Amino acid sequence: MDDPELEKIKQKKLEEMIAQQQESIAQSQVQVIELNSANFDSITSKGLVLVDFWAEWCGPCKMMHPIFERMAKKYRHIKFARVNVDQNQDISLRFGVQAIPTFIMFKDGKQADKMMGAVGEPGIHMIAKKYQI
Repeated sequence: MDDPELEKIKQKKLEEMIAQQQESIAQSQVQVIELNSANFDSITSKGLVLVDFWAEWCGPCKMMHPIFERMAKKYRHIKFARVNVDQNQDISLRFGVQAIPTFIMFKDGKQADKMMGAVGEPGIHMIAKKYQI
């Protein structure tokens, strides 16, 4: 005969494991949005959006990409997005992006903050914390 207390513990542990698995799945589904002239305004018009202006040939941009993706999973209240400056020069010109990588925080469609260079995890963390809800 099974011990009722042991069954309760097993059930609780099973529920915890299911919850952890669901959180893990939700985390893995967070994606960095690719922006272009067609979707830029609609994506940046609502809420907080941190945009990474980058280029394929840019070494520091490539170094920042995995950090940017990791931070997107950590700061769920912010949409993380990227603009390839070579393919979207109009957007780069509009926001005065002259060096890459450049990170611009948009709040409800308006530019709220800007950082330039390979700021690493501390830089992304700093700008994301500044706009915590």
